[in-house]
Amino acid sequence: MAADIIIHNGTLITFDDSQPNAQALAIADGKITAVGSDADITALAGPDTRMIDAKGGTVLPGFIDSHVHLFGGSVELDCLSLYGVQGLDAMRDAILPYAKANPDDDLVFCVMADYGILGTGKTLTRHDLDSILAERPLAMFAPDHHTVWANTAALEATGLLQGGEVDAGSEIVMGDDGLANGELLEPGAYGPILGLTRHGGREMLGLTTGKDPVPPATPKQRAMDKDVIVGGLAHCAAQGITGLHLMDGNRYQLELLSELEAEGRLLCRCLVPFHMKGTDPVARMTEEAPKLRDDFQGDKVRCGHVKMFIDGVIESGTALMLRPYPGEMGADGNTGDEVFTQDHFVACCKEAHRLGFQIAVHAIGDAGVRRTIDALEAAQEANCRRDARHRIEHIEVIHLDDLPRLAELGIVASLQPGHAPRGHIFPPAAVGKYLHPDQLEGAYAWQSIRESGARVVFSTDWPVIPVDVMSSLKAAIAPLDLGAGWPDQTQSLHDTLASYTRDNAWVEFKEDSFGKLREGMAADIAVLSHDLTGLAPEAITEAAAVVTIMDGTITYQRED
Repeated sequence: MAADIIIHNGTLITFDDSQPNAQALAIADGKITAVGSDADITALAGPDTRMIDAKGGTVLPGFIDSHVHLFGGSVELDCLSLYGVQGLDAMRDAILPYAKANPDDDLVFCVMADYGILGTGKTLTRHDLDSILAERPLAMFAPDHHTVWANTAALEATGLLQGGEVDAGSEIVMGDDGLANGELLEPGAYGPILGLTRHGGREMLGLTTGKDPVPPATPKQRAMDKDVIVGGLAHCAAQGITGLHLMDGNRYQLELLSELEAEGRLLCRCLVPFHMKGTDPVARMTEEAPKLRDDFQGDKVRCGHVKMFIDGVIESGTALMLRPYPGEMGADGNTGDEVFTQDHFVACCKEAHRLGFQIAVHAIGDAGVRRTIDALEAAQEANCRRDARHRIEHIEVIHLDDLPRLAELGIVASLQPGHAPRGHIFPPAAVGKYLHPDQLEGAYAWQSIRESGARVVFSTDWPVIPVDVMSSLKAAIAPLDLGAGWPDQTQSLHDTLASYTRDNAWVEFKEDSFGKLREGMAADIAVLSHDLTGLAPEAITEAAAVVTIMDGTITYQRED
């Protein structure tokens, strides 16, 4: 049988131990049918075979971003980004033209507003935002999506100006005048603000509540939501991405993605979680999660993991630490905010494990990481030990005593190189001031975790940082030198690529289906513009995807 597609003249990285390198491959009926030399593979061409000349560039399994927020990231592609903006004057210069160009928006919404946007030690308040725009609701997201700052009009429109009850771990920060000062910490506080966005907050429900829109989305809203997700999927495909692991989930997103698959518009495989909140009773998981999983077990859209948060983030002082933060952030003994009580968290992990789910937990501080390891260990001990591939997302600070426990318990480290201060994306000095000197050895400890024997997978957490694969590769293989106290955590190119392809397929239990260039595997493939092995680490971003193929279908092709 003649091939549908042949990729030739490439530098193949197959991740197949029996044939680690090759020049070409053939595809038919969505599968890789042969891998080998140019001469052997081009001989399989027929009159209708599509020939793709890789021009010496790297050809490898399609990238899998194993931690994203697809719906929110897709929506934010059209929001005003304040990345790199500093000071009120620069904010005003960016925001006012955007507000004027979008007069019908109920909320002028900005993203990527740095915690230090006003300078060191200064926190945005509603009064600052009022000085930019007072007559319309205005709000902005921190890059990590754990904080929203809102002006007075936005707080009034959502009933938050007077404060109110919020979930554990969330806070409406109050001012000396007895009114909300504009800083809203965690989804339980800022959820109502998102209800004012163009998509009515539906894009973030999988994160803020894990539940579906109430009232249900109208047919017009569903069509609007699907169209924006298609734009986000196309954006991902243009990076060479063929698979996504969503870390926010509800039935609504699974329905939209399934409809896109039926319509032929799904450009990436999507794994979607059941999102368990700290305020949810264990019974909610027991009653709802298995049904959600059973209803969505398609080839490209699946539910298979439970996502939970154990803490917040370092920059807002909400990540759980084993001792108080240094300086002013820890002056009142602050060690962060717990999203779950530990007893409830352990009970949830035990039930998720008993139900056969993979568990993925956001844990950033060293206490949050320890609590998560303890809970995952308790889950294994309470039920049968199995190849669960439970995951800890982020692990930005780990106590060195806990490092060997990851491998011992089979816990996967799901890391984002671009989040680190050495990753070229965020200010390099931003996080260090919130850590004690002896915590630095376990901070963003990619290589230390890898050398401990734990499995490591890489991702972006888009839209916290761009879903751009090459920027994350650079963060991993050419990190900044942060100076004394910060150990070198540089990754090899091979390990980094494996953690973005083969190992991300493995962590979703699909190592026999994709993640390698091998005969019989699904044709999920990225063709890059350069041979990555020939580029200096710091120049890796010169490369880009030129062709992306998912399940044998070209989902992206760069125009020359």
